[in-house]
Amino acid sequence: MMTRAIMWFRRDLRLTDNPALLRALAEHTDVVPVFVVDPNLLKNSGAPRVAYMCDALNALDNSMGRALVYRHGDPVDVILALAEEVGADDVYVARDFAPYGRRRDAEVGNRLKSVGKRLHGVSSSYAVDPGIVTKDDGLSYSVFTPFSKRWLAAGWTAPQDAPRDPQWYGAPTIKCEGPPKRPDIEFELPPSNEEAVLDQWNEYRHRGEEGLDGYSDRRNDPSVNGSSRLSAALRWGIVHPRQLLADLVPSKSHDVYRSELAWREFYADVMFRFPDTGWKNLNRKLDGLVHDSGPVAEERFAAWCRGETGYPIVDAGMRELVQTGWMHNRVRMITASFLVKDLHLPWQWGAKFFMKHLVDGDLASNSHGWQWTAGTGTDAAPYFRVFNPMLQGERYDPDGDYVRRFVPELESLPASLIHAPHDAKRKGAGVPIGYVAPIVDHHAERDEALARYKAMGVEGT
Repeated sequence: MMTRAIMWFRRDLRLTDNPALLRALAEHTDVVPVFVVDPNLLKNSGAPRVAYMCDALNALDNSMGRALVYRHGDPVDVILALAEEVGADDVYVARDFAPYGRRRDAEVGNRLKSVGKRLHGVSSSYAVDPGIVTKDDGLSYSVFTPFSKRWLAAGWTAPQDAPRDPQWYGAPTIKCEGPPKRPDIEFELPPSNEEAVLDQWNEYRHRGEEGLDGYSDRRNDPSVNGSSRLSAALRWGIVHPRQLLADLVPSKSHDVYRSELAWREFYADVMFRFPDTGWKNLNRKLDGLVHDSGPVAEERFAAWCRGETGYPIVDAGMRELVQTGWMHNRVRMITASFLVKDLHLPWQWGAKFFMKHLVDGDLASNSHGWQWTAGTGTDAAPYFRVFNPMLQGERYDPDGDYVRRFVPELESLPASLIHAPHDAKRKGAGVPIGYVAPIVDHHAERDEALARYKAMGVEGT
C-alpha cells in the first residue's frame, strides 16, 4: 500500500543522521521534502545568517536531486494546505525547543489533528533534548557543572547513515515557489554542505596539537585557528552534535570540547524552561539595575558597534564580527563585559547587535552568553568580575597579532604597547595616528559598575 508523508526541514538541513527523515522514509512509500520560508523568522534574522541558510538549503536541495519543495508563508497555514494538496496524513519534523518554534509547532499540530492528520516530532538538534536533564527531584539545573555531569550520563544514540537512494516525491512534480532571496554578503561564509562541513571537522580533529588535540590550550587565543568553527553548521543542523561527540575520546582537549557542546545544550535547556529569557533577565532581581541612557550613551553604543572604543581587543572583536560574521568566543565575553560594565548599557542592546551580524546566531546561546557576562543569568560571572580589556588582550593575544589583523591603525606598535596604545606617549613611543582615544576610563567605570550592583544588594563578597 502506497502512503505519503511530508518531511518538513527546519534546523536539520542534512541527510546524514536525520532521525525524522529516516523514520518518514521507513514508514511511507512517498516522502515530500519541504522547507517553509517563514516571514516571521526572516524578519528577525540578520543578513549573514539568512545568506548562510540559503547556501545550506541550496546544498541540501542539490543532495536530493533538486527535489526540495519551497513554500512561502505562515507554516500553520502552509503545512496544512500542502498536506491536503499531496494527500499526506503524516508530517515529520525534528523537534524545535525554541520559544517561537514550540508555539508554531503546537499550532501546526493542532491544525493537522483537526483534520485527522499528525505531526511527528522525532529527535532534535541536540544530543540530549531540553527538558530531559533534571535533578533527582525533577527540578532543572541552574548551574552548568552538575547539569553537564547528568547530561553526559544521559547519553545519546550513535549517528545514523544517510538513507540509501531515497525516492522523493517533490519538485518539480510538486509545485515549488522557489528559495528565499539570498542577501548580498561582502565576506566569504563558512562551508554549508554536509560533505564540506564533515571534511572541515575531520581536518580539524586530525590536525594534532594545532587542532582538536590542542583545543584546551589554544581555544582562548583569538590569533590562531584553535576552534573547529562549526557553530554555524550546528545552528542549521548541517552537522549534528552526535556526529562530533562520536569522534571524541577521553583526553583533556576532547573533554573540554565535549564540555563546550554541553554548554550549548545547557543554554537551550534553560530557555526551554524559561522561554522569556531570550530578552529578559533570568535573575529578575537585577531588573532595576541602573543603565545609562540619552545621547551620550547612544553615541558610546555606536562607537562600540563600530569598533572605535579606544580599547584594542574590544575594537578588534567588533570589527571581526562586522567584517566576517563571526567573533572568537573569548572576545565575545570581553566585548560583552565592556558594553555592560564599562558603558553601563543593557545587555539586550549588545545581544541584538550580535544576532544581526553573527552567522551562527542562536537565540539561546547568544542571550544566555550575554546574561552570563552581565551577571543576570545562570552560572553568572560574579557581579564583581569585570573584564579588564587591557589585561585580557595581553593574556590572550600576547603578541598582538589578532589586534593588528583587525585594527591596522596599531600595526606599528610593539606587543608591549598594542593593548594600551593610549599609554604609548607616556612610554615614549608616540600615539598611533588615526586610532581613537578611549571613550571611557576603564578603572573609573569598573568602580561605577560595582557601585551600581552594590545598590541592588547583589554585589560579590
